[in-house]
Amino acid sequence: MTAKPIVAATDGSAESLQAVEWAAREAALRGAPLRIVSAARLLPRMTDRRSDPDLNTVADIIAGDRDRALATAAQRAIAVAPVLLVDTDPLSGPPAQAVTESGSGAALLVVGSRGIGAFTAMLLGSVSRYVATHASCPVAVIRDDTAAAYRQVGIGLGDLDHCADSLTFAFEEAALRHASLTVLHAWHAPQSDISRAGQSFTPVGGYAAEDEVNRQLAGLLEGWRQKYPDVPVSQGVVHGHPGRALVGLSARAELVVIGRHVRQPGLAGPGTVTHAVLNHAHGPIVTVPSVSAR
Repeated sequence: MTAKPIVAATDGSAESLQAVEWAAREAALRGAPLRIVSAARLLPRMTDRRSDPDLNTVADIIAGDRDRALATAAQRAIAVAPVLLVDTDPLSGPPAQAVTESGSGAALLVVGSRGIGAFTAMLLGSVSRYVATHASCPVAVIRDDTAAAYRQVGIGLGDLDHCADSLTFAFEEAALRHASLTVLHAWHAPQSDISRAGQSFTPVGGYAAEDEVNRQLAGLLEGWRQKYPDVPVSQGVVHGHPGRALVGLSARAELVVIGRHVRQPGLAGPGTVTHAVLNHAHGPIVTVPSVSAR
């Protein structure tokens, strides 16, 4: 059986090449192939048609930059993992949608935190947030500083009723890396928000009782502990904005996992927690779509 590929997007920027190297190491760790993609969008009202086949157009230059970005990324990936099976794929169409769709059927889609700017029309940095909230597969957004202090995977849980997919990913990542797993639940909301239907929290002074939430969290994790007995698990419930807590966790973890609902094209951007984490995290962040919540 062929392993699902890891897909990495590049636009030629240093940030995207760093993401490609990270993806190459992940693919090697999983024994999976690596597919590197790049999207080059023509500027508004620009066409790739030309009457003179010997004339270089701006469209040709953009496509040439894309192809060189792919070649450079492939070289970087092979340098990191020499035995890795690497394939490159130029994409067409709007970069946000093209990169998002390239993750269909992938084990993981990897993007950089930002790209090289608007002139080349390969706006990986500006679309990474879109990809991280719309792709049908898990998406890793790689920040500049990815050095982790500990062999640790972190996960933030918001909706305890629809977190099976993100928990599965987090436990499998921790097992694969021989790392511990830190499960964090935080809240920063008035009583009317945290006591909404479907959550059995007991409000005290406008906040859920911490010991009750810890019991719920422990009960939720019990089955996962049994399934992954070799993964050391710790849990925590903290007061404050969840985004701030997860950003802090990202400073010491190899990666931090957050769940999300798959968004349809044209809908609003990420929620405040995801937005905060993607913008301020100190290391790789993986957003995992909730299949069961669709």
